Amino acid sequence: MMMWFHNARLIDPEAGTDALGTLLVRDGAILERDGPFPKGARAVDCAGKCLAPGIVDMGVQVGEPGAQHKESLRTAGLAAARGGVTTIVMRPDTDPAIDTPEVLEYVTRRAEARTPVNIRAMAALTRGREGREMAEISFLLDAGAVAFTDGDHVSTDTKVLSRCMAYARGLGALVIAHPQDPGLSHGTCATSGKFASLRGLPAVSPMAERMGFDRDMGLVEMTGVRYHADQITSARTLPALERAKANGLDVTAGISIHHLTLNELDVGGYRSFFKFTPPLRSEDDRRAMVQAVAEGLIDVICSMHTPQDEESKRLPFEEAAAGAVGLETLLPAAMRLYHSEGLDLPTIWRALSLNPAKRLGLAGGRLTPDAPADLVLFDPDAPFVLDRATLASKSKNTPYDGARMEGRVLATYVAAVCVFDAAEVTA
Repeated sequence: MMMWFHNARLIDPEAGTDALGTLLVRDGAILERDGPFPKGARAVDCAGKCLAPGIVDMGVQVGEPGAQHKESLRTAGLAAARGGVTTIVMRPDTDPAIDTPEVLEYVTRRAEARTPVNIRAMAALTRGREGREMAEISFLLDAGAVAFTDGDHVSTDTKVLSRCMAYARGLGALVIAHPQDPGLSHGTCATSGKFASLRGLPAVSPMAERMGFDRDMGLVEMTGVRYHADQITSARTLPALERAKANGLDVTAGISIHHLTLNELDVGGYRSFFKFTPPLRSEDDRRAMVQAVAEGLIDVICSMHTPQDEESKRLPFEEAAAGAVGLETLLPAAMRLYHSEGLDLPTIWRALSLNPAKRLGLAGGRLTPDAPADLVLFDPDAPFVLDRATLASKSKNTPYDGARMEGRVLATYVAAVCVFDAAEVTA
């Protein structure tokens, strides 16, 4: 079967181009660009809208197993398809944690049967994500784990962490860490400063992130492990990240879309949908992060999709669970960087798709021949008001509820199969 996408505004993050063209797809893979219409192909008129590689969302929490009432593999897959996310990279913060090959294989089998998009899983670096004993890294790697992380459970045992990194280095495995000093950040819910003081919120200095990152860089230099920081959110950490890269360390960094588009003032009247880990930063920090993405210093933008039920969020700000859903809002929120911050679409897609695919060793994120035909067709200018009740996720905890946004997904393709068509939803 062949499909010929024409009249498309092709967003190519690898070439850095944004231009009208055509794309020929056969048997689930990209065959040719800018060629003539081949006999027997099914023509898809993109009407001048953007056609880009599907988003690779690096760091999605799915409640299954253990918290299916918050999000299941099925609903996460539906939300991803509606958001233009063709590959979900699942975090191991399930219950039980993905820390054995048996749990990983269980999740993988259920995902294949229940989700319309690709799902790859990260595994825990230590057993139970408790930071005390190394997980079965070699067996988990053989079972298909794409990276190893304990998430926001930051280990305080440097010896255990160094052994895990050294072992991962021998296997060529990627370690993903959450740069944060746990002693300073424990029990806090805001960034220190005038705003947190006026609101009476327990706060942490952005230096806690810098201190955690500096510790990790020492371990990376000692072990030579491949390392990715899941979220860099403070301008104070950027010089250390730049030095690490300049010194030849195999280091990359990511950031959530929420930290790129929101700041600490959005908490306003203690709105718990704006509570995150790490907390939202100052406007100066936010703008510095946008610039770091533009320059390529920060490599990856992700949703940090963290579903929480109403009971977990409808609490006093200090007690409410942290995190927000983001699979469906990642693309329209990223369009704020395009419309308001001056980032071009190839730069944004480099961070949303190409870089996470490259870092995880996946084939997606490209519009080159032989790449999988995982694609998103979207209108970057389509305005709408977000209503959280319409989200496909089981949990509806989004900070963008009621916000005016631009950018709608028109269709999502996984291996050239249309898994979401906005026309069918609105029909």
